[in-house]
Amino acid sequence: MILCCGEALIDMIPTPTDIGRDGFVPYAGGAVFNTAISLGRLGVRTGMLTGLSSDMFGQQLADALVASHVDTSHVFTSGRPTTLAFVRLENGHATYSFFDENSAGRMLAREDLADISPEVSALYFGGISLACEPGADTYADLLQREGRNRAVMMDPNIRPQFIQDIDAYRARLDRMLVMADIVKVSDEDLNWMVPAPLSLREKVEAVLDTGVSVVILTRGGEGATGYLVDGTEVTVPAARVRIVDTVGAGDTFNAGVLARLNELGALQKSRLRSLPADDLAKALTHGASVAAVTVSRAGANPPWAEEL
Repeated sequence: MILCCGEALIDMIPTPTDIGRDGFVPYAGGAVFNTAISLGRLGVRTGMLTGLSSDMFGQQLADALVASHVDTSHVFTSGRPTTLAFVRLENGHATYSFFDENSAGRMLAREDLADISPEVSALYFGGISLACEPGADTYADLLQREGRNRAVMMDPNIRPQFIQDIDAYRARLDRMLVMADIVKVSDEDLNWMVPAPLSLREKVEAVLDTGVSVVILTRGGEGATGYLVDGTEVTVPAARVRIVDTVGAGDTFNAGVLARLNELGALQKSRLRSLPADDLAKALTHGASVAAVTVSRAGANPPWAEEL
């Protein structure tokens, strides 16, 4: 089972109303949540580790996980509120205003975590849950404790507005990168992580030097490139579709990559260290196909396997 560890929240999506002004409709979301439900819909055995609220929005999130066949045995439920993210869409691209103080997800503590089941073979981390303390430290500790014998994928998805202590965040990210096998970044993420005046390829090599086996660099409509430790570089194009919005695009791309690697039997630390270029190309292509369906419809609504 792939265990997705991180935030689950409500995206408040602007929607026209009968009175001529936009209202907001609550959609289940969050970067790690989106990856989890996408994996579940693709038929991969998947679980989620997060903090959920007992409020109406928390119940909406829990119901959405179950509906997409995601195991919730690692979810911790509390009376704290659900994180809300109000979305603004401009030309299909999303910006967010977050309400996250003292939320069920952000306040997840070490003592709230259930034991990780032995059937969990891979861990996935990402999103704002890596930046928002104190929960961010809980996830970092979890990775240190449980990631040594499991395949680990990370998508930092760096959002500077969430980083209150840059030095602490960089130190936490560095500790987690040492444990990761696959790291997916955008060029913006990479430039933030490695601010030195280097080329993108040199910055990728700096990430690989931390012990990472695969770095995936996404470039939106220009596709994605994967880099292996032996210097191999694999590029796949983005699938061409009419874009409705980009909410959840990267999250579902990650799910497609994980799903195909899992299908190929490659989602293991030892296998990822010597991953064939052809297997990487298959995984990236599948990720692009999954993301293409998501961006062709409103909200983070990943496809079911039969839709592909």
